[in-house]
Order: sequence, then C-alpha cells, then structure tokens
Amino acid sequence: MAASASASLRHHLLLRRRPRFPLGPSPTFRTSSLPRRHQRLFASAPSSSTVENGEPSSPVEPSDGASVVDVNPPRGTRDFPPEDMRLRTWLFDQFREVSRVMAFEEVDFPVLESEALFIRKAGEEITQQLYNFEDKGGRRVVLRPEITPSLARLVIKQGKSVSLPLKWFTIGQCWRYERMTRGRRREHYQWNMDIFGMPKVRAESELLQAIILLFERLGITSSDVGIRVSSRKVLQAVLNMYSVPEHLFTEVCVIVDKLGKLTREEIEKKLVTIGLSSEAVLGIIEVLSLKSLPKLEEVLGSDVEAVADLKKLFSFAEQYDYADWICFDASVVRGLAYYTGIVFEAFDRDGKLRAICGGGRYDRLLSTFGSEDIPACGFGFGDAVIVELLKEKGLLPDLSRQIDDIVFPLDEELEGPACSVASSLRKQGRSVDLVEDKRLKWVFKHAERINAGRLILVGKSEWERGMVRVKILSTREEFEVKAGELQ
Repeated sequence: MAASASASLRHHLLLRRRPRFPLGPSPTFRTSSLPRRHQRLFASAPSSSTVENGEPSSPVEPSDGASVVDVNPPRGTRDFPPEDMRLRTWLFDQFREVSRVMAFEEVDFPVLESEALFIRKAGEEITQQLYNFEDKGGRRVVLRPEITPSLARLVIKQGKSVSLPLKWFTIGQCWRYERMTRGRRREHYQWNMDIFGMPKVRAESELLQAIILLFERLGITSSDVGIRVSSRKVLQAVLNMYSVPEHLFTEVCVIVDKLGKLTREEIEKKLVTIGLSSEAVLGIIEVLSLKSLPKLEEVLGSDVEAVADLKKLFSFAEQYDYADWICFDASVVRGLAYYTGIVFEAFDRDGKLRAICGGGRYDRLLSTFGSEDIPACGFGFGDAVIVELLKEKGLLPDLSRQIDDIVFPLDEELEGPACSVASSLRKQGRSVDLVEDKRLKWVFKHAERINAGRLILVGKSEWERGMVRVKILSTREEFEVKAGELQ
C-alpha cells in the first residue's frame, strides 16, 4: 500500500510542474484600461509610512491620472480581518452565553433610527456627537449613539402583546463622533441587557451579577475590576435639602458627571451658572465625595429612599456572593439624563482605562416618548475597553484558525472524487478545506498555517480501490480508509 501511495505522489509531482510567473518586477496594471464601473474597485494603497491614526497623510498619486481610493476605513472605525473577527465572535459568544444563563431573550433594532429618539435638551454630550443627517425622503435620521432608546421604542411598539417583566439583551453597533482615546472609537459594538417591569432593586442586582459572570468567564477577578455604585436619588435628596428647583435636576446630573474630567472649580462655576447657590454647590460637592454608605446615611438620614435602595442592593450583593466586586461611590451619576435611581459603572482598579461598562435605572424614559412609563433598568457594555483590559492582563485567548480536514486530489482527474469526499465530510459537520491546483509541499505548509487536523489525499491507485489516504498531522500517522466510511 505504501508503495502505491508513493507512486501516486511521484506521479502527482511530475504532473504538477506547471509554468510559474517569472521573478522580478510585475507588469504595470493600469486601472484606466478597465471599464469605468470597475475602476473604482482598484486603488494604490498608501505605504505604512504615510498612515497616521488610520488616515494617510499623503495619498499615493498614480502616474496615469487614475483616481485613488483610500483603502483605510474612516477615522475612528475598524475593519475586521479574519483574526480580528475571530476575537469579536468569541467575545460576542461570551456575551450571549451570560445572557442565556440569566434567562434573557435576544432582540435587535436598526442601526439607523429617527433623530427625535435621541435629541434631548439636558445638555448631554451625546446629543453633540450624533452622526445625523436628512435622508432622501426629507426625514431626520441618525446612526444610533446608544441602544436604550431603541429598546424603549420596541417596548412601546410591542405594547400589551408582551407580558412583564421583559428581560432582553442585544449586541449592536453604536456611533458617536467624539474624541478618540484608548478604548474609545467613533463606532463600537455594545452588549446591552435590560429589564422592564421590575420596580425593585432586585433587577439591578440581577444585572450586576450578569456583568460579574462575564468578567469571571473572561478570567478577570475582583482585584482587577470593581463596580462603583450610587443612586441618582442621592443627588435629588441633596438638591431637596437646598430647595433647588426640580427642573434643574437633569442639568445638575449632566454637570456633576464630569467630576474627574473637569476641575472642581470648573464644576462649581457651571453649577452656579445654571442658578444654584454657593451653599448648594458646596453641599453637592461634599456629598458626592463620600465613599461610605454609613456616612451617606449620617448626612441624609436613614429614611431617605436612596439610602434604603442602596442598603438593599448591598445586602443582595452578599447573597449573590459578589460583595467584593462592588463599592459605594456617591460621585457616580452617569451622563445620560434619563437615569432615575441606582447607577453603576465598572472600572479597572489600576486606573489605566475609561469605564468598562455602565448602567442604571430609568423608570421615566417611556413617557418622554409619549407612552406610559414602565419601571426599567439596564446596562451597556462596549467591546473596545474590555479587549484593552484583556490585553493588559494577558487574558486574550489563542484564537488561531483551526480546520478539521484538508482534502487534496493528487491528480486533476480526481478533482470530482475529492469534491465528493469534501462534501460528505461537511455534511457530517466537519470543517473542510478543499485544495486544488497546488503542489503537495504547499499543501503541507498550508495545513500547518491553518492548524488542520487531518490531510486527506485522494490518489489514483487508492481511489480505484475505493480508498483515500489519511494523514493525522499532529502525530504524522498515516493510514488508508474506505471513502464511504470516512468520518
């Protein structure tokens, strides 16, 4: 049998000696010689030395005057070649698995939404970062900057056809025209989990467990990451103490959310500008500096709703066994105007990255769209910062390409039988790369590149006997198998 196989290989190598392109400079290819509709598909890529921050500083000009297409994606966006796509798919699989064990259902919405869904008048940064425009029908539309309003729209649309509580999740792309930093781009994918119809803090406790389950699946520990927790009701209680008008609440939230980004003096100046007294400003800053729940209780009193909610949440954290992950921090208010209660955000304890994820309760969002309110809470978890953290901690998985089988005909006349073998294996669920018109040496190198498990050779003498030759690439073991029994 071995002699027959060797004869087939020698026969194959003789037949496969085909003319090669000569070494040396390639002939000039002019796009101007192509039909006009095809010219746009070809362009000279800028050299690596001309690319800065994803954009070429000086595009290459072709000698024949043909137009040049910039092959880089728009600034702040990404391509996903196979190796990056494998990482993205793996991360999304982790999102979906956590959502599954938490008994959430997956939903989706269009990336293109009505602009009115995202235009609010509370001075949020997000309204200044929209990719918005008028479509050809004269409608104002936007590439969604976040997902929660789209979710709220779907809940309103579904109406009474769904029973509460709703536990939904989605993984979608979001767009914001903002300044780019590490872990921040102008587009990103975001995992959202939201609960509608649960008014008590048990809902927030469930969401926090989902986040922590995800971290644990990724190999991240509570010494790597923490979750700061507070409540918008804390700030509301302070404003009530100083008789600050109700209509200023959301503006105050948006301003104090910039603590850490702006200096204390700048924050105080902005608060005074919208009409707060110096005494109220001082009281707000002092309370927001608190990091202890008992101290907050001393300032606000035990009968304040914010204190009761937070104490209940920390009690649940003990029962869920994630108390070491969370900490009270009164300065957490989150920047979106619609939050009404508990708010939280995850951070890396080394302080090298921006917030990993964040969320909270938004019981009054639906009424801003003209519908009856339903108590709700949720979070958004982006794909960019978590990947940076995994790189930082050396936790990125090995996601090399892996193929079960390579099927290779040793002669041109055996291409049909090779197709039959490949098709049979694919129907069994195996991943199969059918390779033709290559030298055997190239096939072995290709098998190594893609981490193939087996090489299946379809040779003339073997096929005449209804057999194929199988090589286990990890052990170099070789044997013949009946083609109809190959698994």
